[in-house]
Amino acid sequence: MQGWYLGAEVALLLVLLLVLILVTLALRRRWLARQGGTFECSLRLGAATPGSGWALGVARYNEERLEWFRFFSWSIRPRQSFVRHDITVVNDREPDLVEAGSLYAGQRVVQLRSTSEADPQLWELAMSGESLTGLLSWLEAAPPGASSY
Repeated sequence: MQGWYLGAEVALLLVLLLVLILVTLALRRRWLARQGGTFECSLRLGAATPGSGWALGVARYNEERLEWFRFFSWSIRPRQSFVRHDITVVNDREPDLVEAGSLYAGQRVVQLRSTSEADPQLWELAMSGESLTGLLSWLEAAPPGASSY
């Protein structure tokens, strides 16, 4: 009989641990969205490397930065941060058949390039058409009183 109780206790602890993990991820997502401006956005890990994978995530606008967070992570720091005046959109396209299996339905792939001549980099983001429109508007907008780039 003792073994049965021990097994039930272990199973209950595992279920509670799983619930705690899910609640923590939900609270983190709510914390990220507290100021608004968040949207689902996937990032290609190693965009310069053909065949590298996509990571699901959430992006948010934070003043002059676009911050990207992994979806399944406890970190409250962004994994990648893009400064508004340091990036330009190179192109956008439909995902190919292989990519479509890793992304949300209806997402478009956007290629960004840093405008820094010292450290040119390329990134690929995948987002919905509505989020892409918002990103393009955010990139073209300048805060009041700022000179245009």
